[in-house]
Amino acid sequence: MNGLIVAPGQGRKLITKAQEVTFKVTGAHGSSASCFEVVVPPGFDVGAHTHRRSEEFFYILAGELDMLAFEPIKRTAESWQDWEFSDGNRVVRAGAGSCMFVPPGCPHAFMNSTDEPACMLFQSSPSPDHERYFEELCDIFSSGQVVDSHAVQKLRDRYDLTQITPLRHRPPAR
Repeated sequence: MNGLIVAPGQGRKLITKAQEVTFKVTGAHGSSASCFEVVVPPGFDVGAHTHRRSEEFFYILAGELDMLAFEPIKRTAESWQDWEFSDGNRVVRAGAGSCMFVPPGCPHAFMNSTDEPACMLFQSSPSPDHERYFEELCDIFSSGQVVDSHAVQKLRDRYDLTQITPLRHRPPAR
């Protein structure tokens, strides 16, 4: 059995106006977890959501992201940025070197509220669920100027993902 070495800038890329994903290690490589490099553009909000069976790990390589990984005292349908955990913890602004682990069932979200792109390493298990999800999501992002929230919801319904607040992409005004 052989391992895999992926050089910087290498891997299969999916690039749209709203997202850039590079597949680094996938189920096709025999991995039980999928590993991606993701560029998160300014104004991108994945929206709070949960997975029944998937585990996720996020490691910020560059830039800053607002991150959440807890069940709040009270969920709101429009925005997760003001959610509060029972011990008083709130959403965190995380920079390079920060990481977030998300077990199944845990509400989580991230957003780039800065004017600069952020880059993160993202790992999900089991593979290849998120691989197929990213492929289809990039197709949706490529289909027009505005993200079709209904198409995103249908996609998420098929991939073990319960959306709590909407996915949004609002590039900053220049």
